[in-house]
Amino acid sequence: KVLIANRGEIAVRVARACKDAGIGSVAVYAEPDRDALHVKVADEAYALGGSTPGESYLVQDKLLEIAKQAGADGVHPGYGFLSENAQFAQAVLDAGLIWIGPPPAAIDSLGDKVKARHIATKAGAPLVPGTKEPVGGSDEVLEFATEHGLPVAIKAAYGGGGRGLKVARTMEEIPELYDSAVREAVTAFGRGECFVERFLDKPRHVETQCVADQHGTVVVISTRDCSLQRRNQKLVEEAPAPFLTDEQHAELLRASKAILAEAGYVGAGTCEFLIGQDGVISFLEVNTRLQVEHPVSEEVTGIDLVREQFRIAQGEPLGYTDPVPHAHSIEFRLNGEDPGRGFLPAPGTVTCFRAPSGPGVRVDSGVVEGDVIGGAFDSLLGKLIITGHTRQEALERARRAL
Repeated sequence: KVLIANRGEIAVRVARACKDAGIGSVAVYAEPDRDALHVKVADEAYALGGSTPGESYLVQDKLLEIAKQAGADGVHPGYGFLSENAQFAQAVLDAGLIWIGPPPAAIDSLGDKVKARHIATKAGAPLVPGTKEPVGGSDEVLEFATEHGLPVAIKAAYGGGGRGLKVARTMEEIPELYDSAVREAVTAFGRGECFVERFLDKPRHVETQCVADQHGTVVVISTRDCSLQRRNQKLVEEAPAPFLTDEQHAELLRASKAILAEAGYVGAGTCEFLIGQDGVISFLEVNTRLQVEHPVSEEVTGIDLVREQFRIAQGEPLGYTDPVPHAHSIEFRLNGEDPGRGFLPAPGTVTCFRAPSGPGVRVDSGVVEGDVIGGAFDSLLGKLIITGHTRQEALERARRAL
């Protein structure tokens, strides 16, 4: 029996996989979610109380108490909330329950950008060239640019939020931009040290959906392209990632497996990379959980990733190698937002919800007609996943479905 420590469409998705696998499901809900779909589709449901994430889905003690009360054997965290919280993962294990996710140590080391970069370096993953230590002056920046090419990013070592970040596209502007970056860094952060790294212009965001069992096997289910984003939030994702050369594809698979092996990873996870317009690949990060866009990888391989998470958690070996995709799939996120107000979340009642159907159409929704959408939670209401034999067919079906 599995406690689903989440809400919305991912909680519905996990409950359905439980049903398919003959496993009992336990839902939890905050007060505004009392009548939500995820509560109705689960075998049992328990109130968390509270009306914000901080009072409900993020309260670890409440979740563990309900797991005990319901007699659950394991906890599935979904995505968001506590899914990448190593402390919660450890608390679940300490309570004698099965954590349906990676080991706490792997969550911790891959969640820390510095530790993750060390793991990636050890694994020989492609990383955009950069200086390991701050540079001593603009002459060192010029040396770096001569060796590695333009454009280069000059970044404040102690900075963030885009301050103390300058992108040089010509050699001539480097001295001036370096001085300016140092000045900005001193003003904003009190320290002027700057690093330099190769800047990837308008990169594509390409990732690999991976699964790893408890016996040392790592498999890449598929690649995905998630370049279509708004405010760094993915909107449209597809599998397999189009426009990759055979060499790029091979390198993404090799690097992903090496990183997860190095980290001692178990479960489903995603390795994210950037690919520059010149074809340069650079490792970005690992998401130590199931992702929103996991269905496109399922559709092109026929593998149910949530059920694989169950199998892996139960200690079963994967029993297969990297599958070859037999289709093309595109996911469109359905967000409760107001385009007229800069895509701000738009809470309210779902007065009409008519999902498309027909060949190649899958709808993973967390809402039904008549549901009230509160303002306290994520604006993702559901996902439209369209699959065709080819990318062209998937696009044609998507046009119809949308």
